[in-house]
Amino acid sequence: MKEDFVDWHVDQWEREIPGFDRRVEGIAVRLQSLGQYLDRSRDAVLAKYEMQWWEFKTLHLLRRNGSPYQATPGELAKHLAMSPAALTNRLDALERRGYVERHHDRDDRRKVLARLTPAGLDIWQRGIGDIQDVEQSLVRALPEADQDHLEALLRALLQATEA
Repeated sequence: MKEDFVDWHVDQWEREIPGFDRRVEGIAVRLQSLGQYLDRSRDAVLAKYEMQWWEFKTLHLLRRNGSPYQATPGELAKHLAMSPAALTNRLDALERRGYVERHHDRDDRRKVLARLTPAGLDIWQRGIGDIQDVEQSLVRALPEADQDHLEALLRALLQATEA
């Protein structure tokens, strides 16, 4: 199998650290590198739309809820792991750009809902399509059987962190 830059990295550290586990280091560094690759690629896609990841992620969560693409600020803050005050600033910015609007719930006027506007839905749809293209081009570098195997292995690793 052809070597990559991680092999060089692991070779360097194996000489320096007694008992160094090259397999664990190779897996960890490759996972980090692939994550960084996806982050850079996603950021490049969003730059075409003059968007940042935090903006897209907020629109993404609203879209995930299904029509009418809305949620309470508290729900959004919980899913984004941020304070309600920080989320208010995000919603203010998205509202200024015309991607989100806030309104009171018809059934409970005390409750405020954030909703995707048509412009917000449009930019989310264009962005998600381009992001999926990047992800698919990466994963499709592997044969389907390897994709299935990799997905199962990554699921097992993720479940181990959730335990």
